Amino acid sequence: MTTMESLIGLVNRIQRACTVLGDYGGDNSLPTLWEALPSVAVVGGQSSGKSSVLESIVGRDFLPRGSGIVTRRPLVLQLHKTEEGQPEYAEFLHLTKRRFTDFALVRKEIQDETDRMTGKSKQISPIPIHLSIYSPNVVNLTLIDLPGLTKVAIEGQPESIVGDIENMVRSYVEKPNSIILAISPANQDIATSDAIKLAREVDPTGERTFGVLTKLDLMDKGTNALEVLEGRSYRLQHPWVGIVNRSQADINKNVDMIAARRREREYFATSPDYSHLASKMGSEYLAKLLSKHLEGVIRARIPSITSLINKTIDELESEMDHLGRPIAVDAGAQLYTILELCRAFDRIFKEHLDGGRPGGDRIYGVFDHQLPGALRKLPFDRHLSLQNVRKVVSEADGYQPHLIAPEQGYRRLIESALNYFRGPAEASVDAVHFVLKELVRKSIGETQELKRFPTLQGELAAASYEALERFREESKKTTLRLVEMESSYLTVDFFRKLPQEVEKGGNPTAPTIDRYTEAHLRRIGSNVSAYVGMVCETLKTSIPKSVVYCQVREAKQSLLNHFYTQVGKKEGKQLAALLDEDPALMERRQQCAKRLELYKSARDEIDSVSWAR
Repeated sequence: MTTMESLIGLVNRIQRACTVLGDYGGDNSLPTLWEALPSVAVVGGQSSGKSSVLESIVGRDFLPRGSGIVTRRPLVLQLHKTEEGQPEYAEFLHLTKRRFTDFALVRKEIQDETDRMTGKSKQISPIPIHLSIYSPNVVNLTLIDLPGLTKVAIEGQPESIVGDIENMVRSYVEKPNSIILAISPANQDIATSDAIKLAREVDPTGERTFGVLTKLDLMDKGTNALEVLEGRSYRLQHPWVGIVNRSQADINKNVDMIAARRREREYFATSPDYSHLASKMGSEYLAKLLSKHLEGVIRARIPSITSLINKTIDELESEMDHLGRPIAVDAGAQLYTILELCRAFDRIFKEHLDGGRPGGDRIYGVFDHQLPGALRKLPFDRHLSLQNVRKVVSEADGYQPHLIAPEQGYRRLIESALNYFRGPAEASVDAVHFVLKELVRKSIGETQELKRFPTLQGELAAASYEALERFREESKKTTLRLVEMESSYLTVDFFRKLPQEVEKGGNPTAPTIDRYTEAHLRRIGSNVSAYVGMVCETLKTSIPKSVVYCQVREAKQSLLNHFYTQVGKKEGKQLAALLDEDPALMERRQQCAKRLELYKSARDEIDSVSWAR
């Protein structure tokens, strides 16, 4: 096999692999490898002889025929040259396990597959049919047969079909890597050629356009197409090629393509008008011309193709890292994987708490805003109102009024006031608990390695929530103990100041004052308020310490300790169940791995062919 055949065959194989993997066109921001590789788009008006040209190049009668629009979906035709003596066969992408050796069945399958997408109407579809033909009688080429351009809609077609077909054809030929094979019938004025008109619009310099003139044998007697074929009527950068197709009578008689090619050669060799051009006419010459041009285009674009391949490989490897590598099957490796995933989650969770990621500041917000606000809203004004103080003190005295200071009244007022602190204390514990739960949820979502394992995500979340619940219960007990401590033992110094405060400004020798006067009760309320305020300031600092110690610190140090113990006891099947992946993600990884393998193989093959030049 020559270097040219190797290079074009390589491109064909890469395009075939791209097609199988679905790496064909699309809306990606980067061009796909398929789009970076050159291919030949066959363009012409209806009944211009497009199908006959393709069949002549292939050497087989395999395309549907008829009047009106026959080609209603793009046909991506990949020709693969095989060794001499090998059998010819065809494969469809949608029927990958079936080989067609009867090309009449290939024609039928093209028609049936078209009807499956468009129905048995005259509608068109932009979704291509992919067909590969393997034969020793072809050159390595990728040809795209497009619906014939038309000027009017026929019965059963929407009025928009003229523009729809043109837009579909244009989407193929306007790509810079597309080689345009513009088919025009010789028995019509070249100035009216739909194919040439469109080619001129998308390729004004003619660098990508090859002109093909069909039906030379059907021109009126005494006329010829030399003005076009010799480039005087419409000049292209590449030579025009004349083709003589099989006649309808030949088709009806099932004249094979080998005989048709022989007749074509004889026509040009014996024609008084075209014999001097015979060596550069005919379907065989056209196939070789396209193949040679393809080689030049491919060689010129190898650097850019290689650059695209390398860039895509980097992106695919990055995506594979993001998706994660396949999981090992032995229990030890699975346990190691689970522990590594847990550590990755734990690391992100701690980053949230320590400020590396947002969210931990909400815990400080509980202590700096929520707790002080709750303490300010406690109903001490009502509790220490004159009426309530009188009521509590009187009830505490019983049937005998107090002598100097109403100690029991003080105690009851203080203890019942301190009981109000339980609410803010419990609320602080709960608020921090909910923040921690939210951070667990966010951390699981942000642990990229965990995304592929929904079962492990659920188990990890459940274990974390269970641990946080234990920490909350312990924190609530400890924090409420702080409140109970303040109630169980009142500060002695506070009481020792009370007699002095009562006598200040008074006359020690004066008769004993009435302990139930309004002024005295207000002083009692004021003293209790001062003591409660002192306790409030103490709790404002001690409650956060208790909550952080019992909940935040424990969450950082031992959130998954119990989970680790339980996982360590699991057997192989149970560990595998935890690593049960999302089927969609598994499919995505598999496709990514196949594309990565394709691009690496393409790079290696391009490198080997490049060095062989």
